[in-house]
Amino acid sequence: MQIEFHGANKNVTGSCHLVKCNSKQILVDCGMYQGGRELEEENSDDFGFDPAAIDFFILTHAHLDHCGRIPLLVKRGFRGKIVSTPATRELARLVMLDSARLQEEEAEYRLKKAKRHNNRTEDIAPLYDTLDALNSLDYFTDITGFQKRHRLAEGISITFYDAGHILGSAAVAMDLEEGGRKRRVLFSGDLGYSNRVILRDPAAPPQADVVVMETTYGDRLHKQLGPSIDELYDVINTTLGRGGNVLIPSFALERAQEVLYHLREGVENGAIPETIRVFLDSPMAISATQIFRRHPECYDEEALRIFRSGADPFALPGLHFTRETAESIAINRFEGGAVIIAGSGMCTGGRIRHHLKHNIWRREASIVFVGFAAKGTLGRRIIDGEKMVRIFGEEIKVRADVYTIGGFSAHADQKELLAWHRQTGGPETTFLVHGEESSMEAFKGLLGDTTVEVPEPHQAYPL
Repeated sequence: MQIEFHGANKNVTGSCHLVKCNSKQILVDCGMYQGGRELEEENSDDFGFDPAAIDFFILTHAHLDHCGRIPLLVKRGFRGKIVSTPATRELARLVMLDSARLQEEEAEYRLKKAKRHNNRTEDIAPLYDTLDALNSLDYFTDITGFQKRHRLAEGISITFYDAGHILGSAAVAMDLEEGGRKRRVLFSGDLGYSNRVILRDPAAPPQADVVVMETTYGDRLHKQLGPSIDELYDVINTTLGRGGNVLIPSFALERAQEVLYHLREGVENGAIPETIRVFLDSPMAISATQIFRRHPECYDEEALRIFRSGADPFALPGLHFTRETAESIAINRFEGGAVIIAGSGMCTGGRIRHHLKHNIWRREASIVFVGFAAKGTLGRRIIDGEKMVRIFGEEIKVRADVYTIGGFSAHADQKELLAWHRQTGGPETTFLVHGEESSMEAFKGLLGDTTVEVPEPHQAYPL
């Protein structure tokens, strides 16, 4: 028995872990690297293993940094079985097809640029295309229900535990037996933050011999959700009161749905006006919201109560879904009185950039960030207080009010990560992944009842 680490080593993207047992190979996640150009180029490198040799693929959840390289895996020879929850499969389909479209658009842009400069074009191609993404869907199979043991092969079983991170997300306990030796390896996936709306809190994990654990926020605590919601309502009321628009750059999965949920609550309890106009201007977020409606089995008690009453947890008066480009352009006719939720959350692309171009120079407008923005992105530059930003090649002055509202994070913070780990029964070894080095080192110092390893890329350990 052996475990290997082929992604999310001392960084927060590209999750990919390989277990070998009884001549079988089981991969857990295969995500996209995200960040600077140098990091993104790792997506096209060798995986560090032979895709054709993988027998089973366990997908913990549908974020791009966990599922984004599945089409490439299939393109390079994977023919095994991909297992996930039903909600994860549906969201992964959406994410992978969107990623394929972006890969194709990027390749087309680079090809045109190379031709203009008489450069070589032979090596310019998308990492994978839409057909590759569609082909990968043939290998998915659902595992329904949490905390139910499923046999994959002789001596290999898995059990999903609700991770409470995004719709359908799971931590995975893998029970292995080879040559009379038994080991339980527990993969946290990405863990959610307790007491959030829509989804249940993360389930208590089982005891395990080995834990592979995310550390995204291993070095910090989150702001409480209640004050964050109140701040969002205050910003909306203040901005609409002075005739401006509120722009909310938002990630399509989970964050957009949570914002809609809180806006509906705000209207119902009178915290924000019933006449508010809200635009969800993101085709991917619209599709994700429809998928959310199909999976109430993932909801917490309050959201499930609303759903069973016949109401829609994500609907409110004045809500408009804008899929078509022409509809998105029409939103810019509103100089005030609208809340515009659009991707991407870091303002690196998507429709939010068009809305920023039309609003960021207006003193009466507000921009509200409800998620993390990486260094170097347009979102981070706005958050950091730059007075001039470049959008579509134009230098634009930042006059709008800018807010960063914590408390909406979909990740567990240091306190909750530590509490989750303590429930695993003092494992012999804990491997820290999916975090910056500083976060891992801070969290490592808190784990006194286990041997802690911080793997290097492609490093292998015996089980």
